[in-house]
Amino acid sequence: MTIEAILKADIQKAIHKNFDITVDDILLQPTKKEFEGFYTFVTFALTKATRRAPAEIGQLIGADLEANSSVVDRCNVVQGFLNISLKDTTWLDLFGGISSDADFGTSPASGKSVMVEFSSPNTNKPLHLGHLRNNFLGDSLSRILKANGFDVVKTCLVNDRGIHICKSMLAYRELGNGETPESSGIKGDHLAGKYYVKFDIEYKKQIAELVATGLTPEEAAKKAPWILEAQKLLLLWEQGDSETVALWQKMNNWVYAGFNQTYNQIGVSFDKTYYESNTYLLGKDIIEEGLQKGVFFKKEDNSVWIDLTAEGLDEKLVLRGDGTSVYITQDLGTTELKYGDFHNDRYLWVVGNEQDYHFNVLFAILKRLGRPYAEGCYHISYGMVDLPSGKMKSREGTVVDADDLVRQMIDTAAARTQELGKIDDFESEEATQLYHTLALGALKYFLLKVDPKKRMLFNPEESIDFQGHTGPFIQYTYTRVRSIMRKAEQSGIEVKLPPATYELHQVERELIFTLSQFPIRVQAAGNEFAPSVISFYMYELAKVYNQFYAEVSIFADSDPVAVSFRVALSKVVAETIYRGLGLLGINVPERM
Repeated sequence: MTIEAILKADIQKAIHKNFDITVDDILLQPTKKEFEGFYTFVTFALTKATRRAPAEIGQLIGADLEANSSVVDRCNVVQGFLNISLKDTTWLDLFGGISSDADFGTSPASGKSVMVEFSSPNTNKPLHLGHLRNNFLGDSLSRILKANGFDVVKTCLVNDRGIHICKSMLAYRELGNGETPESSGIKGDHLAGKYYVKFDIEYKKQIAELVATGLTPEEAAKKAPWILEAQKLLLLWEQGDSETVALWQKMNNWVYAGFNQTYNQIGVSFDKTYYESNTYLLGKDIIEEGLQKGVFFKKEDNSVWIDLTAEGLDEKLVLRGDGTSVYITQDLGTTELKYGDFHNDRYLWVVGNEQDYHFNVLFAILKRLGRPYAEGCYHISYGMVDLPSGKMKSREGTVVDADDLVRQMIDTAAARTQELGKIDDFESEEATQLYHTLALGALKYFLLKVDPKKRMLFNPEESIDFQGHTGPFIQYTYTRVRSIMRKAEQSGIEVKLPPATYELHQVERELIFTLSQFPIRVQAAGNEFAPSVISFYMYELAKVYNQFYAEVSIFADSDPVAVSFRVALSKVVAETIYRGLGLLGINVPERM
């Protein structure tokens, strides 16, 4: 039974004893830092039933807890807030349970499964900063849900067809002169992106020329030779033209090789990859089924629609009059395919918030169709990443390329670490690995610490700081603890719990309390689909440990019991940081 469970039961008994009422749901919250105590019970909700003032209610419950609870030491009341302090024996018992739990923070298998679909890049350009936020969110959510007992399947749906791919193909065909990643020394996805930008330059030039002849910009955009030729390429691809398909395959293979290099660099992987070229024709049978069930209806032009006004949406086209699909048609079919492959209990799509409406429509249709998986579908909507210079635009070549950004972060990590002057004894390979670990830690932490729903501004310089709310600060705290562990081992200090008579320092109590919150935060991060919950917890734990490090002596204390216990505390902190950062996909260095 947890401390929180014991406290809640004791408070229920005190309420019943003092007021002769039963309260089924007792809510506890952490006590605010400016007040004494660790757990707070708010009494305002009891005023009506007890006909007592909030402070009086708190006084009566607090006195009862002090007299009868096996875990409570003392209480204090601030208006309607009952702040509760625990006995040192309670804290030591709690820490004993934490330190002996090999799976601390991890829930047992739930028998439930979840698919997390993320990344989902286009094959006409390399991954950029926005993709990094998507990838880190998807990867971290997969880890967090696994820690919450789910069997997790990580998938990626690659957008490898369509007019945007044909634009890169056309520009390469006309301007490429046989250039390859090998001949140019350019990574395959970058090479495809180069020609996507070249298409945009030439297309704009053609539009300007047509406008000069008297066409409106809208007319010119539709009649420019290259857009017409790209549309022709798309039609040829859909018809299976061998020359067009061969060019498509060649350029896509370049891109896949480039993507894999980036994924390996940032520590992201997938269990299965779906390709839109294999799924874009799916969904038409579902539309036919929906027509027969009366879920969809046809208009005079033979197009098929659904009326979702009852769900607060509007009428939505699901199949064009000529029988061709729209995106929602494909997504219905692809979702059915994924369910057939894995039969997951939940399906998560990590996609930017510009697609909020699309997913509201998709989920509403699935429910109307009575799909068994419809209630388990979630859109993990996230805000875009902005730069100090503004928005990113792929076709204009103004994006922050993911590979370039990682390289920049590694260079910055190297410079900052060398400034500290603490790696003079590092071998070259060890130093290189350290820079990579710090760079990825800084990048992932900065992008994950913000609530996914919020738009964010990315600042590379701020992210790599070794002080403050950053990944390197927490990584540095870990290496500090590991240094203590090595010193303790060299000194022959045994790591063990103190006797029940040991009197704790206040910061030791705060550290145990903070550690005890880890499983709660992991569960909350899974329930809310928010890695930011873990990020903030990691920062809290690192701050409390550094306060502990500053306020108490670990090795110089005259009491060997205190020394041994503080080493034990440090050991569990290191293990928790390792686990917590692992849930964010962040590695830790052993020294720095």
